[in-house]
Order: sequence, then structure tokens, then C-alpha cells
Amino acid sequence: MKVSKWSENFFGTPVFDPVVVISFLFPLLYLIAFLIIPVLAMLTIAFEYNGHLSLHWFSSLLNEYYINLHPSGEFAKIITTGTGEKIYYIQGIDFGVILNSLIVSISVMILTTILGTIFAFVMARYDFPGKNIVRILLFVPLLVTPFVNVFIVKKMFLPEGIINWLFYEVLHLFPYRIWIDGLVGVVIAQTLTYYPIVYLNAYASFINIDPTLEEQAENLGSSGFHLFRTVTFPLALPGIAAGATLVGIFSLEDLAAPILFQSNGLARKLMSFQIYSAFTSVFNVGSPQLAALALVMLAIAILMFLGIRKYVSMRQYAMLSKGGRWKPRVAKPKPWQAVLIYFVVLPVLLLSIFPQVGVVLLAFSEHWDGTWPSGFTTKYIESILTQPDIERVIINSVTYSTIAVIVIILLSLTASYAASRFKKSKLGPVLDSLSTIPIAVPGIVIAMSYFFFFAKVFPNTPLDPTNLLGFNPAMVLILAYSIRRLPFAARSIAAGIQQIHVSLEEAALNLGASRWKALTGILIPLILLNLLGGAMLSFVYCMSETSVGITLGSINPEYYPITARMVELMTSAVGSANLAAALGVFLMTVQIIAIVLANVITKQRYSFIGIT
Repeated sequence: MKVSKWSENFFGTPVFDPVVVISFLFPLLYLIAFLIIPVLAMLTIAFEYNGHLSLHWFSSLLNEYYINLHPSGEFAKIITTGTGEKIYYIQGIDFGVILNSLIVSISVMILTTILGTIFAFVMARYDFPGKNIVRILLFVPLLVTPFVNVFIVKKMFLPEGIINWLFYEVLHLFPYRIWIDGLVGVVIAQTLTYYPIVYLNAYASFINIDPTLEEQAENLGSSGFHLFRTVTFPLALPGIAAGATLVGIFSLEDLAAPILFQSNGLARKLMSFQIYSAFTSVFNVGSPQLAALALVMLAIAILMFLGIRKYVSMRQYAMLSKGGRWKPRVAKPKPWQAVLIYFVVLPVLLLSIFPQVGVVLLAFSEHWDGTWPSGFTTKYIESILTQPDIERVIINSVTYSTIAVIVIILLSLTASYAASRFKKSKLGPVLDSLSTIPIAVPGIVIAMSYFFFFAKVFPNTPLDPTNLLGFNPAMVLILAYSIRRLPFAARSIAAGIQQIHVSLEEAALNLGASRWKALTGILIPLILLNLLGGAMLSFVYCMSETSVGITLGSINPEYYPITARMVELMTSAVGSANLAAALGVFLMTVQIIAIVLANVITKQRYSFIGIT
């Protein structure tokens, strides 16, 4: 049988096998059709002006509204209430939409890196009473409760909030009550939401450091902070930087914090909110200027992502130990270190998990008008089972997420199998990059690109977002979820395939088994735990998907996902926040079950979010 040279060059195998062809073409064509082409469709809108190729819409962003190099106003000021009490009001400074977004993103990256690294170092290097409890508490901020946790953060920093109660009324450390709002509020809310991403990556990096490197440095006289600064931190830096970069990307696309802190107007001047507001203003979303703004956001995110991948690949350090996994260096803290852990690190951790605790309190309370909630009730939790519109959004989200996860598993399995098993192929690296890069594409950009794409390709059909109440977002949301959450399952499955030696499949092929039989009878059973773990995590992230859910998903109320209903509740009548909190508790429960099962199934603790 004469082998096609084309198949050998591109598929990296001398056999033109249907399984190989499908493994390459299915994920490749899917990602091109529903990631690359929609973005290109938005690109054509942004670069077209009066029928010609032009930078007009990008140049229209070069004004003070978008880039203000000479801002006016005060970062913070003292205001006096009607009772004569002075309050220190902190909101930030307006540098224009684009610069505001960059400043907020960089600020969140810095703060999350500090918090995440400190928590990771303490957990990786010290053994102290209560460590297992702290370990559990550090996973609490991972529980995603869109909008409601930001609502709690906002209440924490109001004049009557818990921060002023603790530091002004109880400890008397503040000269005035503080009130944090605007861009500073967005930074704090995003920091408390995203620092676990840095923590997980930093913890994995500290655990994986070869202890002999630090021991050799100690033999040469290095110790304490000098050892950390010159050896430990540089070795962990690639992982920490990867986590910080992901935080920067997530900060750029975040909508929950800008929506909840928009009351003073300053938080509205962020790229994500500007694009989102178009979906709520009689579909100004078709504006080419907004397409240009979305592409600016995409360019920033992609540059950050590619930059950190390049950096991480250049900063790999050789480890000296051989023959197995080493035992990490863990020591009892010195007395002064124990004081810092219990009286500085632990209190900061307890404050950082209060948003998630507050979600539960809000869901079971009648009112929350002051520092603490008042009245106990289960009516909001019961509404999940008894209120038809709430039941509908839950069923919608479960349906969308389940179908999306099936697609994600098929994409992840085929892409990972092709990239891992046929490394000589020219398409292998392309597939690997395409299955990873969606993590760097902001969700609001996906929403914008899908709006232009489906409105242009399927006009006046249920898939046309401009069709208003005739629009059925089910297929669009499923496609968006499958693209957005693909990297999480792909990473898990790829790791499983790399751990299975190819000789097992080769032996089956040599004994006469078909490639399909080798795949389904040998490889898939061996990576089944990775596959199930990746599927559950992808399902969780699909259920809590915000950017696409509250834009394309909020066009037709009949097809709302959970997040679309939550943002509607958070911005509507008094008492609706409690119902949104009940939905948040439901999402937290789903996430807890998924995380526990993922750890039990995979029998390992691993970073759920990272760049590799």
C-alpha cells in the first residue's frame, strides 16, 4: 500500500487512518469555525470604514474618554455626612477607558501576586497546628458566585461595613470610616476573587522545587530572606508569573466588579463594561468602534498570554534530584514566624473568605442593611425549587453546560491525542496552541465576535442575535462555553496521555488491533480519571460562565442561563440580592461537589488553573 506523502507530513504517521485524520481535523476545524472565523468577522467590522480598509475606528479611540494622560480629580477625599461625621472616600483616578483597564489589571496582578505567594509559601514550607483547616479555607475563595461575592465585597467597604466595624469601631485603627468605591473597589473585589489562581500556581511551584538547590545555597552561607530572594523565589517565579498573567487577563474581562461598582460612574469607564453596556442599550453592540475596542482588549490579553508562555519556556531550571519525586522542605515555624502566621496571615485569610461566607449569610437572611444581616429565612433557598423562573434558568444552565462538556471532552481527547501521539506532525503544535489559547481570549470578546458572526451568517433566524425575542441563544452559548472552557479539560487529558507510554498502543497495533480499538480499549480506560476530572471542572466553569451568559444569554429571557438571571436580580428591586445569593449557594454546592470528586478521582491535588 502506497502511503500518501501529504498524510505522512501533516499527520506524522505512515498510515492514513481515519482515527488519525478525525483526531486532527475535528478539533482543528471546530476551533477555526467557532474561534478564529468569528474573531476575523469582528476584525473586518473594526477595520472597515465607508467600504474601505481603514484604521478610522481605532483612531477614534485616541481621545480623552479612552486615553486620558492628564486626568483631573482626586484619588481619595474626605467627605462629611449630614450628621457631621467625616468619611474617607476612596475611588481612584480616571485615566480613560483603556488606561483605566490596564491600571486596574496591573494593580490586581500585583496584589494577587503578593497575597497568593505569601499564602503559598506558608502552606508549602511550614508545618503548624491548624494547617489542614487553613488549607481548606484557602479553597473557599475558589468558589465562584458571580456578582453576589462582589456585592458582599462592596458591603464590606461601605461606611457601615465589616471593615469599618472591625478597624474603626472595635480596634480604633482608622482615624475615619473609609468608603471604597469606583476603580479602587473594582481592584479590591477582583483581588479577593482571583488571588487563589496565583496561590495554586505558586504552591505547585514551591512544592516542585528541588530541595538540594536550597540546601547547597545554605551550605554556601545563604539563609533567611536572602535564600528566598536569590534561590527559592526565582525558581518559583515562572509558576507565579503564569498565575499573575492569568489574573491580569481575567481582570481585563471581568464584568461583575464594574457592574456592581458602577454607581459613581468611574467603574463604568473600563473596557469590559463599555462593551457590556452596548448589549443593554438597544444593541449599540453593532458599533464598529466597540468592535475596535474589543480587539484592543483581545490584543492586550493575547500579548500577555504569549509573553508569559515565552517567559516560562525560557526560565526552566534543571533539578538535581533523580529517580523519583523528592520530599519538599517543610519546617516548624520559629516563634516570630508563628506570630506572623496566626496574627497576620490568618486574619487576612479570614477577611478574604468573607465574601463567600457573606453569600451564604445573605441567602439565609431577611435583610442586610447594616454591618450584619438580620432575620433568618429559608424562603430564598426554597425558591430554587418552587419558583418557575428560577427552575427554568437552572435547567437551562445545566442543559447548556452538559452539552458543552460533551463537546469539550471530544475536542480535548482528539486534540490531545493528535498532539501527543503524532509529534512529527506539522499540525500538532498548531492544535496544542489552539486548544490552549481560548483561556487568553476574554469572554466579552467571544460574545462580541459571536454577535457579529451569527448576525451576518444567519440573518433573520433564531441564531441571529439582532432578532431580539426570536433569538434562541442555546446553540450560541453551547458553542461559546465549549470554546471558553476547553483549556481546562484539554490540560487534564493531555497530562493523562503523556503519562501513558505509547508502547502500550504500539503493542496492540502490532498484534492486529485497529487504532480505534487501541484508543478505546487501552488509552481511554487508562486516562479515564483525567477525563472525568477535566469534565467535572469544565462543567463547573460552564455553569458559572459570566461574560457570554449576561450578554448573548440575556437577550431572550426565556433562555436565560443562571448568570443572566443573577445579574438581573442584583440590579433590580430590593430583596432580589437574597435570591441571587440563593443561586450563588446552589453554584457553590455544585462546585464543592465537583472539586471534591475531582480530587478523589484523580487522587492528587493539582492547580486547576495555569499556563503550561
